[in-house]
Amino acid sequence: MQFSADRLRLTASTGGCILKVQFLGAAQTVTGSKYLVSTNGSRILVDCGLYQGIKNLRERNWRPLPIGLHGLDTVVLTHAHIDHSGYLPALYRQGYRGTIYCSRATFELCKVLLPDAGHLQEEDARYAGKKRFSRHAKPEPLFSEQDALDVLTQFRPVDYNEPHPVAKGLDATLRPAGHILGACSVTLNDGLRSLAFSGDLGRPDDPIMFPPEPLTRADYLVVESTYGDRRHAHVDAEAELRDIIDETSRRGGVVLVPSFAVGRAQLVLLMLQRLRTRGAIGNVPVYLNSPMAIKATEIFSRFHKEHRLAAGECELIDEMTTYVRTAEESIELTKRKGPSIIISASGMASGGRVLHHMKGLIGDRRNSIVFVGFQAPGTRGAALVGGADKVKIHGEYHTVRAEIHHLDALSAHADGDEIMAWLGKMNLPPRHTFITHGEPAAADAMRLRLRDELGWQCSVPEYLTEAALD
Repeated sequence: MQFSADRLRLTASTGGCILKVQFLGAAQTVTGSKYLVSTNGSRILVDCGLYQGIKNLRERNWRPLPIGLHGLDTVVLTHAHIDHSGYLPALYRQGYRGTIYCSRATFELCKVLLPDAGHLQEEDARYAGKKRFSRHAKPEPLFSEQDALDVLTQFRPVDYNEPHPVAKGLDATLRPAGHILGACSVTLNDGLRSLAFSGDLGRPDDPIMFPPEPLTRADYLVVESTYGDRRHAHVDAEAELRDIIDETSRRGGVVLVPSFAVGRAQLVLLMLQRLRTRGAIGNVPVYLNSPMAIKATEIFSRFHKEHRLAAGECELIDEMTTYVRTAEESIELTKRKGPSIIISASGMASGGRVLHHMKGLIGDRRNSIVFVGFQAPGTRGAALVGGADKVKIHGEYHTVRAEIHHLDALSAHADGDEIMAWLGKMNLPPRHTFITHGEPAAADAMRLRLRDELGWQCSVPEYLTEAALD
């Protein structure tokens, strides 16, 4: 088998049309998930995510799709997170008018996430122009809120565990993958062979989501490796959060939680509600300052059969939380003094309302900033968790004096052991497994485990690698 950044060919005696996959994103990084699948004259994208993190990755967002749009028939989404769906409005802006398939819950979440992403793009462009910290005289957004609203008309939600034709001679089956509401693994089948994508795998003991459903078999597999080189710590995250809140409140400070709007915000609210019910954090005010997270929380209530939360717990969370909906309410909240807990997007502090809170709080030793998920390299979150003493926000540097915490145990991604356990449930090993959606060390650690522990044929593809599955 020969491997290069340009092409990888795997030989099997299937006959018929060649099935190809090209890695347009999430190759040796955890962001920008995009996979081009070609067979029977059809071209399908599995996921269509935005790049986040370091600058040279973000700059890929501004380049035309490497494959062009000609002949692109369909997009299939694994889930709604922006690093898997957020490039769709840009794709629409470039002229794509094909169908987008996903689960029903993913569609509902994309109705919230994509227009919000467009709004933030426009808002950030206006702010950059106003403050003149952009290199461009008139900064333009990558896409607009209207682009996002328009691309939503292309969505076609489908049911779980039922093969659905998505292109000529190609069916897709979506299976629940845990992680967040609506998240799925995707198996494509052209009648001769199958190619499966794990998507982002959830955890077997997640407090909110059910465990990911196993794959029974796949001829070829693309699997994520975000935490492929580590095990999540078995710690009492609620107790950690309780101690941070208690100590910060004693100092008269504010606890700021940068949070992903979907999944993580709901988990943090659940933990706070349970702590409040036990009397562990008193009556410290709790604010959810993210219109997107507020709407996502409402969607969780509608799709109650797809997660573990009971209706009663959802009601208690509502009673505990003050929802900050308008920009005016958000501005007033930044002026508020005294102990409080503020949950705001985005989870890696890469944009959104959380930055306005951070600017006012990060320079005061009384306050705490608590990160509750993976921080991609190049993000403010990664810099702060890594011990940065200064951080740049809206073109200006701010000295870090607030306490910085990272509750990594709250991750919604399976760790290395949990990924291996999920893979171990397959009836037969795939002919070849591609390891993606991980930093180089994590992806290579997963490659070694698959090779040494399971005896699987596997590789870590580079950006734009094309594999021909004969």
